[in-house]
Amino acid sequence: FVFWFKNRCSRLAAVCLGLLCVLLLAGITVLWIKDRIQTSYTNLTIERDQLQTSNTNLNKERDQLQKERDGFQMFLNLEEGWKYFNFSLYYISTEKKSWSYSRQDCRKRGADLLIINSREEQVLFGSTEAWIGLTDSHTEGDWKWVDDSALTTAFWWTGEPNDYDRNEDCAITDYKGVASERVSTWADYPCNHPVVGICEKKLIKSE
Repeated sequence: FVFWFKNRCSRLAAVCLGLLCVLLLAGITVLWIKDRIQTSYTNLTIERDQLQTSNTNLNKERDQLQKERDGFQMFLNLEEGWKYFNFSLYYISTEKKSWSYSRQDCRKRGADLLIINSREEQVLFGSTEAWIGLTDSHTEGDWKWVDDSALTTAFWWTGEPNDYDRNEDCAITDYKGVASERVSTWADYPCNHPVVGICEKKLIKSE
């Protein structure tokens, strides 16, 4: 009986050990499969994010190309008197008016007074004595463009702006020419002084 009991216990132990091995193997297999699934999911998520980023970039490029195409289309259909430069249209009025009336005239044309952001723009459009979209009428000495942006690139003549007689709050270009640099300069003038205005219509708005 003792031998039979020991033999039975041994077989039960072997069966239990076998079951434990099977369960352990099953657990390891499940963990391995889970890890593979998690890795695959992570890789798919990364690829999805990369595709979304690529799609976003492609959409931005498409929109930019669309804007450029529209700009060139407008350039091809220019009305008489308008000039094209660097994705903007420019118009020099023929009537001499005050700064405010010149700006009104520009806005009626779907534009605004010229904002000069570069030396190239100053060289190209600064050779005509005209109003530009620069004023310190709100706060003396705080010169701002008509889009309310601060003045960063300036071409003031020596001693300008000087607010002569405390009555000069608007800027004109082509006040004096600097021959050595081949670029005209600005001065502040009374805003009711009659000169022509330079209008600018941006084809691509900055974001």
